[in-house]
Amino acid sequence: MLLSRRALLVALLLAAAACHPDFQITQYPTNDKLYQAAATEFAAGRWDNAVAAFEKLTTDLPARDTLLPRAFWYLAKAHENRGEHVLAATSYSRLVESFPDDSLSDDAALASAREYRKMWRKPALDPTYGETALATYNTLLGLYPTSPLIADAKRELAELEDMFAQKNYLAGMYYLRRKAYDSGIIYFKDILAKYPATPTARAAQLRLVDSYKAIRYKEDASDTCAILKKSYPDDAEVRTTCDGVSAPAVASSPAPENGVPTSTGPPTSPPAKPPEL
Repeated sequence: MLLSRRALLVALLLAAAACHPDFQITQYPTNDKLYQAAATEFAAGRWDNAVAAFEKLTTDLPARDTLLPRAFWYLAKAHENRGEHVLAATSYSRLVESFPDDSLSDDAALASAREYRKMWRKPALDPTYGETALATYNTLLGLYPTSPLIADAKRELAELEDMFAQKNYLAGMYYLRRKAYDSGIIYFKDILAKYPATPTARAAQLRLVDSYKAIRYKEDASDTCAILKKSYPDDAEVRTTCDGVSAPAVASSPAPENGVPTSTGPPTSPPAKPPEL
């Protein structure tokens, strides 16, 4: 019982410290003093006070003040610590847009991309934030090609691209299971055209073979199997899927780019996307 009361007292003291109701922005007469106070609140983890103070600084500091990019940075960090991903991403982006040559700009670009990425949790969901994250990663790669963050950005971008590939794969499977093979083929081929280096590209090629076999597009199945066997010579699933598919004729066209064979029959107009989950 005594331990429970002590735990409750500690929790109340921590909550009171976090609130810090005595903090008033108006009691700091200069931007320098407000910045120092905001930094103190940030260091103490009092995110509400830090957000209020740094937000005011981003509007009050002169455009060329060296504290302004730092104010954007800490404002973004405070939003991030409150779980406010959109506000954090926006503040990071404001730093990049307003101070592209600042030493924090490449860090801010990567942080902004990461915040947008957090809001696209699964490939089956609406990809709007994922698309914004994709654009932000590419902004970092384009503006800061020599940044030490590039390796991390490329790795994370590759993971994000595989999420887009997975989204198209889910759409293709939606149609494949309903025997709407031509519609599914369009999504599987889109993966190979846009995201050929992703892990999902292999699965898309396998499902292409399944689709081609189902609608008797023998030449397309043969060409796709030839690509799969070359790329994955020891893959058991490739052998099973391509079992019974004849090898392409000697006179057939050269191997196509990105592993996407030229189809003899599927439609070119995209089908309606399946509903978001």
